[in-house]
Order: sequence, then C-alpha cells, then structure tokens
Amino acid sequence: MAHILMVLTSHDQLGDTGKKTGFWLEEFAAPYYVFKDAGAQITLASPQGGQPPLDPKSDDESAQTDATRRFKSDPAAQQQLANTAVLSSVKAEDFDAVFYPGGHGPLWDLAEDAQSIALIEKTFAAGKPLALVCHAPGVLRHTKAPDGSPLVKGKKVTGFTNSEEDAVQLTQIVPFLVEDMLKANGGVYSKGPDWAPYVLTDGTLITGQNPASSEQGAHALLQLLG
Repeated sequence: MAHILMVLTSHDQLGDTGKKTGFWLEEFAAPYYVFKDAGAQITLASPQGGQPPLDPKSDDESAQTDATRRFKSDPAAQQQLANTAVLSSVKAEDFDAVFYPGGHGPLWDLAEDAQSIALIEKTFAAGKPLALVCHAPGVLRHTKAPDGSPLVKGKKVTGFTNSEEDAVQLTQIVPFLVEDMLKANGGVYSKGPDWAPYVLTDGTLITGQNPASSEQGAHALLQLLG
C-alpha cells in the first residue's frame, strides 16, 4: 500500500488586505479521494499542525465539486484534516510520494518554510513522485536539485497563471507570481487555457495549473507509483 503525504498551509492572512486565505478545498478533497479510493495510506501535515485554514472563497457554493461535497459528509476525513501532523515531525523517507494542494496560503508559509524545502529536496533526490497543484508549485521557489541548481530548472512545469491571478484580482497582493517565479528559476513553463485542467509530468515532478487540475494531478502521481 502506497503511503502518501499531503502538505497543507497554516497561513490564513491574505497579505495586508485583512481578508482570509488558506488552502483551496477542491485541491485537497479531489486528490484525497483519488488516493483513498486507490487504497493509499494518507498522512496530512502542515507547518503548525492541527486544523489548516480553509480559504473561505473555496467554500462558496460556486466552488463546490463532487469531491468537496463528499468531504462535507465525511466526518472521518474532517477529523483527519483537523489533526494534521506538525510538518517538522514528518520524515521524507517514511513516504512513497508527496502531494501539495494549493490555495494562496502556501505562497506565504510553505514557499519559505525550511522544513518544507528540505522535505521536497529529499523526496526529489530519492526519486519519489512529487506533485504540486495551482499555487503549490510556488513552494518550489527556493528548492534545489541535488546539483545545487533550482529544482525546476530545465523541467517542464506549470502552475497558477498570471492571467488567472489577474482574474481573481490578487496580482498586487501575493508575495510573488507563480508563473513568473517558475520562469525565473529556469523552469520550462507552459500553460493551458485559464481554469481548464492542465497537468505536466517531468520525471518524478508533477505540476498542475489550477484547481481543475488537482484530480488529474493526483492520478498522475498514482501512475508514477505504478
């Protein structure tokens, strides 16, 4: 049975707007059930542990999907989410693969978090699948490949687009733009149409563009696990 680690944000402040952010519900729920239905063992972690903050916008009726509705009626999954492990307590070697859901929160905490950076670098160096969707590819900002170059350098990658960020009117609020950062770090960035599923696999690195890509990204990770 594959053991998959899902890493969520603990950050709930949307810059200095006074508004809340966090993780995006669909980007957690869709992969969670893809993994669960495949019989995988799932561990959840976040920098601070406990209940990660949910982006309130992802709770809007318009953002609901089959997976989010399933989560709302699944007390066991809600209980698991309310009790995420503290990220510093988990070890990369205990897992077969790692998945990062997005939401804007990770741009502030996980992108700069030493534990997260080390976890990604170890997972990548060990040749284990690593998947990140929507804003989560932003957590690759400071990660390095074993040779010391940026981890995404020369790799086919995608992530939340500048035009999608413009559409949600947060271009001036976020600490950096995912698309710009991936390009600046030497990633071979490409994208599909805004809000449509778009997932790339390059070796063991899987990236998805937006919330709609989260389920496909989870399937891509399972494929690598064989």
